[in-house]
Amino acid sequence: MDNVEYAYNVFRKHFCKLGDRESPVILELGPGDSHFTALFSMAHGCGCTYMVDVGDFASRKIDDYIQVQTYLANEKQNVKLSDLQITSFDEMLNYCNAEYFTDGLASLKKIADKSVDLVFSQAVLEHIPKNEFYETFLEIHRILKDDGICSHEIDLRDHLANGLNNLRFSEKFWESKFMSSSGFYTNRLRKSEMMEYFKKSGFNVTIMNETRWDKIPIDRSKLYGQFKNYSDDDLIISTFSVLLLPIAL
Repeated sequence: MDNVEYAYNVFRKHFCKLGDRESPVILELGPGDSHFTALFSMAHGCGCTYMVDVGDFASRKIDDYIQVQTYLANEKQNVKLSDLQITSFDEMLNYCNAEYFTDGLASLKKIADKSVDLVFSQAVLEHIPKNEFYETFLEIHRILKDDGICSHEIDLRDHLANGLNNLRFSEKFWESKFMSSSGFYTNRLRKSEMMEYFKKSGFNVTIMNETRWDKIPIDRSKLYGQFKNYSDDDLIISTFSVLLLPIAL
């Protein structure tokens, strides 16, 4: 996300789903090392921005954020920031009325009920620990306003070779502390399983987009245990995006 134009296009893709709202509050799950969302949100009139991750990965390179400011000043973007002399990461957050939380699920629990208009993520949901996925979406349901929305792009490919090699391993090994703290951990939930969790935690779900491999990218004989019983439809979907609307639990 250190490419400003790419990051801005990702932000716009999610943010535009809100429509016209007065000073919306938005939350990005898993901002990673760039926190451009704070400046993008400020430029689009947001009242407050939360960025929630599982650790402190934020880049403190001021030149990166000055680059965002310059990009947004381009008339082609049709958004402007007032003159801001960015001298520190914390100053940038304060100016944008943005908060950066680094304790994952525990951080979500600090956010007030029905206070957020938009929760979005880009290739992040597959990294949420499997045993926290359902509770994470219960918390997201709690903090969303009644007319709030969730917009998520999800990548079901392994993060080793963009296939399904992560399905070769046992649950015990894959969910071990060693593997779950690795840089390529994914929860291995398939689309149908995520859909069930979304619905169970109180959301109406609309599939916005879906991509598939031409054929399942791994021989079934190489799949571990339970994965051999998954349907072709579960195994052939590589990415998808969803729009979630909260309903009363």
